[in-house]
Amino acid sequence: MSGVMLSGAGAMLLMAGPIGTELLQSFASGFTIERELLLDERHLVPALVQIGSQGFMSVLPLAIVLLAAVFLSAAAIGGWSFSLKAAAFKAERLSPLKGIKRIFSANGLNELLKAMAKFSLVGAIAVAWLWYSVDDLLLLGRQPIREAIPDALKLCGLSLLIGSLGLLVIAAVDVPFQLWQYQKKLRMTRQQVKDEFKETEGRPEVKSRIRALQQQIATRRMMEELPTADVVITNPTHFAVALKYDDARMGAPQVIAKGKDLLAKRIREVATEHGVPLFSAPPLARVLFRSTEIGDEVPARLYTAVAQVLAYIYQLNETLRPGQKRPEPPVPEIDEDDFPGPEYSG
Repeated sequence: MSGVMLSGAGAMLLMAGPIGTELLQSFASGFTIERELLLDERHLVPALVQIGSQGFMSVLPLAIVLLAAVFLSAAAIGGWSFSLKAAAFKAERLSPLKGIKRIFSANGLNELLKAMAKFSLVGAIAVAWLWYSVDDLLLLGRQPIREAIPDALKLCGLSLLIGSLGLLVIAAVDVPFQLWQYQKKLRMTRQQVKDEFKETEGRPEVKSRIRALQQQIATRRMMEELPTADVVITNPTHFAVALKYDDARMGAPQVIAKGKDLLAKRIREVATEHGVPLFSAPPLARVLFRSTEIGDEVPARLYTAVAQVLAYIYQLNETLRPGQKRPEPPVPEIDEDDFPGPEYSG
């Protein structure tokens, strides 16, 4: 506000002469009329339009200066902010109750006290200046109009400049306070910081739920593929690892399912239901469980042990024919120290 008033005061002081001349010409043309046009009703509207346009053009430079001051002062304080939402109609703004709450709130009382302080300061300066300039004001009435109009504009500009000095004092105190208060409102509370961190990193309960759903989906897919396994190697109770080998598509046997404790029990049950052979080899089951993931191929160091098991299973399938002798199950030799990882009991 003070910037706009200072700009207007400066413009009026600098352009008092040209503006006064233009206004004087506009007034003169308004009181000058030819006798034959005096009673012509069609002349009234064009005459008013002409006088109005002259008056507008005379104050247009002052209006341009004030408009520029409005935009520049806003940009200097906090930048421009255009929002159609602020101008949108909202029915709650018409509510008297909400208006009363705003007026009698702590913030409303604070703004009222500041407004009264500003009015008192500017009013005191204005009264003092008018008292000091009373002789110049009375002199305007005794001057010719050609001199009175520019002098009146200069006096208005000077009065506006003096009044702006009070606003400068107010702005020097109020602007830093408003900026501090605005920055304070932008700060987040400790709870808001925690909530934002949770939203960014993911809430623990949501992440836990997602992991649980992912585990359920993975387990369901694993159980759907389990009937195609060639063998399930067990611990025999704590671990279960299902292997599948297709020499046309795989370079080595692949782990298609694995589980521990209750999941291992479920793997054995599904395998039994679908006729998938179970082979008890505790060291091999433990090593496969901790050194592979579902979809991985068997490590190269376990090729021999796994090949022995698969060969036995293939031979076992052949002995199901009448007259075939059942082969002896192999005992895969596994050094678990060669496969470091979490220790499991059982």
